[in-house]
Amino acid sequence: MLAAPTIAAHGTQEQIDEFIPPILEGAVGWCQLFSEPNAGSDLASLQCRAERDGDEWVITGQKVWTSGGHVADWGMLLARTDPDAPKHKGISWFAFPMDQPGVTVRPLREMTGRALFNEVFIDEARVADANIIGGLNNGWAVANTTLMVERASLGHAGRTPPSAVPGPKGKALERPVTDFLTKTSEEGGVPNLGPDLWWRYVELARKNGRITDPVLRDEMIRLWSLIEVNRLSVARAKAGGQRTGAEPNIGKLIMSELFRQFRDVGNRIIGADGMLWGSSEGQSGGMIPEITCFSPAPAIYGGTDQIQRNIIGERVLGLPREPGPPKDTPFRDLPKN
Repeated sequence: MLAAPTIAAHGTQEQIDEFIPPILEGAVGWCQLFSEPNAGSDLASLQCRAERDGDEWVITGQKVWTSGGHVADWGMLLARTDPDAPKHKGISWFAFPMDQPGVTVRPLREMTGRALFNEVFIDEARVADANIIGGLNNGWAVANTTLMVERASLGHAGRTPPSAVPGPKGKALERPVTDFLTKTSEEGGVPNLGPDLWWRYVELARKNGRITDPVLRDEMIRLWSLIEVNRLSVARAKAGGQRTGAEPNIGKLIMSELFRQFRDVGNRIIGADGMLWGSSEGQSGGMIPEITCFSPAPAIYGGTDQIQRNIIGERVLGLPREPGPPKDTPFRDLPKN
């Protein structure tokens, strides 16, 4: 649900009426076409180009780490529409149709064995000028809204509501809602990080006789404290009275640390069983090995931990910005990776 709040904030009334209702109905799926091989943490260095052709733009470039790209009907595309403008000012945000000639989506299989992410190759695909959201060359401001919503959703309080893959490619539209209210152990995937999982760890520690280990008990309380800090941070952000502007960034940093601590504490509890893979293996039914293999990802996707700290330091605490070329340097004159 990144496209809907972005379009609601920056789109015209016609764009809101066209794009948001199908999203809310689950009739279409969207993906985020932001990161590139040479523009990840420094997203504004993106080189995917858009060239005007009448009432359309011709798009050429490559995107990577695109979650759900293989089931998406539309993409939130950032492309460079003016290479002579400074790098943050020559970008536009497009509502980009994925099902067209010139768009190739290739899954990227992770060490979990799953393929949540994709790389997308765009070779002279087209998008209507009317699909620019937020105005020509104003894509960086629009993208920051998308990223803010994403980081706020990633830094939740440890519970993910039931959901289904939207759109016809997800093959969920004809299934009853009850199919998605619970996740069976056979489906695999990373469990929600929060109090419920912590109590499962307590039961595992009791079963294998580790519950009296003083080092483990200390780590368990440290993990519980972080869960509570996350819950209280989310509650404070929702209250609104003490907002600093850094809540999404702080929430994402906490989430990254939750994954690391759940990984470390889980493996301390089950020991060598942490090397066993599969839902029928080991004391945790494959849950802790899945967390272990997935745990490096949250500190990278949605903006690395280092980027979150830079944003907090520069935009909230007022610390000096990192040195670099003058902000008005045209993008085409900047050194490229």
